[in-house]
Amino acid sequence: MDKFREMEVFVAIVDQGSFTGAADKLGMSAPTVSRALHSLETRVGVQLIARTTRSIRPTDAGMAFLDASRKVLDTIADAEASIAAEQIRPAGTLTISAPVLFGQRFIAPLVNAYANSYPDVNVNVVYVDRTTRLMEEGVDIAIRIGHLGDSSVFAVPLGAVRRRTYAAPAYLEAHGEPLHPKDVSAHHCVSYTGVTHPLEWVFYENGLRLPVRVRPRMIVDLAPAAVMAAVDRVGITQLLSYQAAPEVLSGTLQRILTAFEPDSIPVNLLHVERKGTSIKVRSFVEFVTETLRRNVHLQFVDAPKNLPAEDD
Repeated sequence: MDKFREMEVFVAIVDQGSFTGAADKLGMSAPTVSRALHSLETRVGVQLIARTTRSIRPTDAGMAFLDASRKVLDTIADAEASIAAEQIRPAGTLTISAPVLFGQRFIAPLVNAYANSYPDVNVNVVYVDRTTRLMEEGVDIAIRIGHLGDSSVFAVPLGAVRRRTYAAPAYLEAHGEPLHPKDVSAHHCVSYTGVTHPLEWVFYENGLRLPVRVRPRMIVDLAPAAVMAAVDRVGITQLLSYQAAPEVLSGTLQRILTAFEPDSIPVNLLHVERKGTSIKVRSFVEFVTETLRRNVHLQFVDAPKNLPAEDD
């Protein structure tokens, strides 16, 4: 018999005032109850219950052990009740991380809708443009843009984005449109460090990597700043497709050098547990996955509506 069961027997004997009463409460035989108490007293090395022909009562050591046993059993009962409740409805704190602009554009509205649908879940959202380590940082779910290495996380594919080159129509009218990546070196550029090296942009030609040295007039570390600078005709910029999608659709930016774009970049929803995933994680994944897949696809195919969408 395990030590927790022995504690339970000991507490029942005291509460019921007899071995027979404890046996009835626990659905055990009286001899089994007696053996459990004997085993417990042998293990702790002290008599816990004083027995007489008329009554039983805990010894001084038994009184101290009784209080400790109640606390242990109450903790186990609370933990079991909490787990059982979570299997019925999502509850607790859910920690989510996502890239800043992607999070603002796609994740925040879904998190708000999820919070309204599941009032027993508290949501902690971290918007940060770096790779979060789920287990080390206590993150339940992470949205990641990029190729995944070997890891213990489980990935739910959402779609793909692509690094693309953009310029304002007014800039191109004033400076001309580069027709080959090497032409970019003669243009004003806005380098966004979250996507490109400040002084070298990478294109692809005939499947081969083609690095090009650039002359940045501006270097920024936030995508919205690069978007605004390009819209304001400061120069050409490189961004991920979803970052400039609204401006492309509105016509304030346009894609250039489309034949020299690199391969697409996967977008995944990550969580740690492969089996027995907690219901709060599972409920969020189910709640947002299809919507995110639709949104990522729409932002990936970001050509203006009057142009045919590319077959990626």
